[in-house]
Amino acid sequence: MFNYIPNSVATCVGSLPMSQTYKTLGIILKGRAFGEADRLVTILSPEFGLIQAVVPGARKHKSRLRGRSELFVVNDLLIVKGRSLDKIIQADTLESYPKLSRDLGKLAASQYLAELVLCLGLSEQPQRELYELLNEHLYRLQEISSGQSIHSHLAQGVFHLLAIAGIGPEVHTCCLTRETLIANFSDPHWRVGFSFEGGGLIKLAIPEPSLSTQKKFTRVNRLSVNQKLNAVELSLLQHLGHSVLPQPRQVLPPQSLNDLVSVAWVRIEHLLRNYAQYQLGKSFRSADLVDTLSPLEF
Repeated sequence: MFNYIPNSVATCVGSLPMSQTYKTLGIILKGRAFGEADRLVTILSPEFGLIQAVVPGARKHKSRLRGRSELFVVNDLLIVKGRSLDKIIQADTLESYPKLSRDLGKLAASQYLAELVLCLGLSEQPQRELYELLNEHLYRLQEISSGQSIHSHLAQGVFHLLAIAGIGPEVHTCCLTRETLIANFSDPHWRVGFSFEGGGLIKLAIPEPSLSTQKKFTRVNRLSVNQKLNAVELSLLQHLGHSVLPQPRQVLPPQSLNDLVSVAWVRIEHLLRNYAQYQLGKSFRSADLVDTLSPLEF
């Protein structure tokens, strides 16, 4: 373990009550230059949620805090509470996900998830589930082997994060009729709709309402369908809630196992991305880089 306390900070710490220092685990989600040699970072902590803190001297070439303040490094931290910004004075690195920085696609995907977490996370509140889920999906992205789909892992990561935030889409029943929707593989033209405003799936063929149910279905004509999904896409989407990424050969019929599955994963990831951006009112800049790195056009 390394304990780095600049002289100016050490004096201050010695005179502070213990209540003004605190320990926590934390993963670096965002960072930028601050002052002449410091770095301002945003951390996700399981105990305290999102924390913004200064890392003193982190931009100096020989600083021992330099590597510990980089993106996706997980540290055991000692932090001094400040009036406007906290200061990190000790750091013990526990994980750094080194394989992410060696692959531009994996790095862009990880930054995309970090942007989503920054929108979902809360400050000064426990965020253990969010913290553990992000770390789990960063590990999965790091371990993707050559030839595996980044979009499939991203799709499940986004789906899980939205679900624990309470804004996950409805992917099993029609948002209007509450009818259970099952993928129809026998009809190549079969489709189901997805509405951002409605919060999930919409059956496209909704019967004309009777006079007694007219009021109930008034909303049908007002909801726009943002994307249509075929049977393969619906089936894969409906299995994203599982803890393990669904393998196409386990959830799709043999006749559907073809090159179009890769396109389906891209479309599902785009759907969930656009849905998240709609719900949060924010676009994810890193997602644009993910698109440029995708070899698929559709």
